[in-house]
Amino acid sequence: MIDFAALRGLADENRSYIQMSEDKAFALRAVIAGHDVVLGIYPSEEEGIGLHVIKGDDLLRRIANSNEPGNYTHTAIAVQNLDQAVTLKALLAA
Repeated sequence: MIDFAALRGLADENRSYIQMSEDKAFALRAVIAGHDVVLGIYPSEEEGIGLHVIKGDDLLRRIANSNEPGNYTHTAIAVQNLDQAVTLKALLAA
């Protein structure tokens, strides 16, 4: 079960960290580099909160297809919409 309140809390912490940083791009890269899985969360009219995996697709797929519990770090980043999450993921892959 996904704990949306916890994800919103992580996203709020990351937003505060990034906003307080002098180099916001560096801070965003540090947040992403510091975790195995990064979820983009955004408001969704259909679902209330939308989720998009920005980093860690393969790891989550491996965990889902195995019987072993996953040992990984995760965080969330607030984005405005799905398009922004997809763009951020593409920029990381470039």
